[in-house]
This record gives sequence, structure tokens and C-alpha cells, in this order.
Amino acid sequence: MKESTLEKQKSNPIPNRIIEELYERYADMIYRLVLVRTKSTQDSDDILQEVFLRCLKSGSIFEDSERQKAWFIRAAINCSNSYFTSAWRRRTVPTEDITFGETNEDKELYRLVLSLPPKYSAAIHLYYYEGYSVNEIADMMSSNASTVKSWLKRARETLKKYIKEGDFDV
Repeated sequence: MKESTLEKQKSNPIPNRIIEELYERYADMIYRLVLVRTKSTQDSDDILQEVFLRCLKSGSIFEDSERQKAWFIRAAINCSNSYFTSAWRRRTVPTEDITFGETNEDKELYRLVLSLPPKYSAAIHLYYYEGYSVNEIADMMSSNASTVKSWLKRARETLKKYIKEGDFDV
């Protein structure tokens, strides 16, 4: 049973051990991607759960791990987009400070990446932290490759500007 296409398991639910394996393999990546977009650990936790609930409901299991990873990234982007358009988000105020990285420079740089608009920070995250190509990011974010290149260029320019203005201590 070596298929690279989607297996729908409507009548047979996904076994717990497979869900646990998928969670172990993809949860950290999904969480980081969503955190870059939402800038909130609580909302990122909620969206992470929503992505795995969608996996359970849809029965989406792929034999090819790259396709499975792409499905999770696409689901995470879709869920975070729903978060941005929700009435709940419009009525709440973020109250937390997120820090990542081992050194102060890493934490400060990550803070600057988080300050970028969501599409820029997601493109930066997928390109530099997850190692995806521009074409793969374009597919995941339903955009053109040239648009993703523009996002990356603008994000880098903005980060350079922040660093030159002294908003970043190197």
C-alpha cells in the first residue's frame, strides 16, 4: 500500500498511535509557524489543537512525509488566517511578550521578526527556520513565487532598517 495520494478514512478513525506520531513529528513546527503569525502563545496553542482536530476529522494521512508536512503547514496557515478574521481576535488585546533563542541577540532578532506583518514573518520563518524554497512557500501560502520573493526582500529590508536604527543590539 504505497500511495502518495491522500487516504480518506471516513469509516475508520485514525488510530491513536498514528496521531501521536504525527503530533511528535509536526507539533513543534506548526506551533512555531503559528506563533510567528499570531504572536501569542495561548492563541498558538489553540490553533495547534485546531490543526490536529482538522486532521482527525478529515482523516488526512499521507504515505509521503513531505506531503503530510505540507498539509499540516497549509492547515496551520488556514487556521491562523481564520484566527485573524475572527470576531474574538478583534475584541482582544495581546498581553504577552514572546522570546525565542538561546542568546540575547537571537531573542531580540526573533522579536523583530515577530514585529513584521504576518505574511512577512511567516515567509521569513518558513524560508530561514524551516528551510523551504520560495516555490514551496508560494504553494503553501497560495501565492506566486515572485510575491514570496517580494515579501522576503521587504522583510529583510525592514529588519536591516530596524538594526541600523538601533532597535537591535548586536
